[in-house]
Amino acid sequence: MKTNFKTSLKFATTLIVSMLFLCLCSVDTLASEKEDDGQWTSLFNGKDLSGWTVKCKAADKEKPLWKVDQETILANSLDYKGHDYVWLMSDKVYSQFVLRLKFQAYRDSKGNSGIQIMSRYDDDDQGGWLNGPQVDINPRGFWRTGMIWDETRGNQRWIFPDLAEGWVNKSMAKPGIIFYYSDEKSGWNDFEIKVEGLKVTATLNGVIVTDFNGDGILNDETHKKLNVGQKGFIALQIHKGDQLKIRYKDIKIKELK
Repeated sequence: MKTNFKTSLKFATTLIVSMLFLCLCSVDTLASEKEDDGQWTSLFNGKDLSGWTVKCKAADKEKPLWKVDQETILANSLDYKGHDYVWLMSDKVYSQFVLRLKFQAYRDSKGNSGIQIMSRYDDDDQGGWLNGPQVDINPRGFWRTGMIWDETRGNQRWIFPDLAEGWVNKSMAKPGIIFYYSDEKSGWNDFEIKVEGLKVTATLNGVIVTDFNGDGILNDETHKKLNVGQKGFIALQIHKGDQLKIRYKDIKIKELK
């Protein structure tokens, strides 16, 4: 009887300690999640384009190429041929951050899109231009998604992969890239872009597709002159002349210190 009592007491003590440990872990986890959630800011309210501005040439200003549809941001230029570049640009400037969003691509849409980072729109005599690096989204050749094209005047070329001239090809893509069209899985792609210092990392559906060190490029004299490459606006693209349909949602950002 004495032995059974000691055994029972030991078991009860162990159980209580284990439960307390689990409770403390749960509290720490919840606190951590709450703290992490508090750092994220939503860039789209699901209702309208508050916080965003369409930037384009005068001839395209009246065309409804960007709108809110089904609680998503819809870019749709299928019925508008001959348009120039049309951008949906954030109203706020960002430098160091993690940007997360979901996008939905369509098999019958051959157009190109992308996400400008650390960029600025130049309303000049040449008709307007968005200078800065762009993380590509290319439904017609999905392997290109995540590569970086520099839209900066005077440096318009691929910078990841780093090509002085010429064009990217499929052999340069990240092995194991995962891309979903609207009729596959959930129909949505998870995309994350992290900017830390001069380093840009892009992750598509859990696969790192871009790991770019922009030292010597994003901080060169051309980018410094135009005040891009290290700080600027975020923008979503409709490529010049393309018939594009693509949706964006769950856009949020966490600024880094």
